[in-house]
Amino acid sequence: MKQTVLLLTLFLIIGCKSEKKETLSEKPVQEPKNLIAVLDTIWQKEQIPIRLRDSLIRIYGADSKEADVYQKEYRKNHAVNIVKIRDILDIDTWPELAQIGEQGNLTICNVLQHADLETREHYIPLMKQAVLDKKLEARFLVRAEDRIATDKGQLQIYGGQMKYYPETKSFNLWPVFDPENIDKRRVEIGLEPIAIFLKNRFDFEWNLEEQLKRSEAFLKERQNKNK
Repeated sequence: MKQTVLLLTLFLIIGCKSEKKETLSEKPVQEPKNLIAVLDTIWQKEQIPIRLRDSLIRIYGADSKEADVYQKEYRKNHAVNIVKIRDILDIDTWPELAQIGEQGNLTICNVLQHADLETREHYIPLMKQAVLDKKLEARFLVRAEDRIATDKGQLQIYGGQMKYYPETKSFNLWPVFDPENIDKRRVEIGLEPIAIFLKNRFDFEWNLEEQLKRSEAFLKERQNKNK
């Protein structure tokens, strides 16, 4: 009888130790990242310094020390933000709209838009696939492609890019390919007319005659450089 009790006690002790060991060996369940919250933080850190900088540019000018304070803050934040965006995108697929929402798409594309040329070109194929998969609106891809064109010294197609011209100390549209038909191209991909876009986005007045001359001068200058 005593032997039976001892054996039962021994089995219970071994069983408890095994159960404890299994419990300790279990890995905690990893909760998926809340991408909406992550991207919201990125958006705030990216956009607040930009807005403050731009408001001070309107008051003191683009070269002012007041504006430069927020330009430096923006650059510091952006260096962190682009790493976080790469971590999200480098799973080789664009996040589902249900995971990030439209604002999440805006955040990702804005951070990419401000990245270096090599980074932006790297993610263009992913953006194109996201548009095909209905995860991303075409306007984001258009904006990225126009920015790359300007960086390469080419005419932009859809008119999304402005540039600061030091010689006139003013902003103007980067020269556009075939300005007369720009609205046809924009409508085809669901964008508003260029005049409305520029007014709402940059408070800039579209002048077709002016832009025709600027595009023509741009092409002549390029031809002269290539001679």
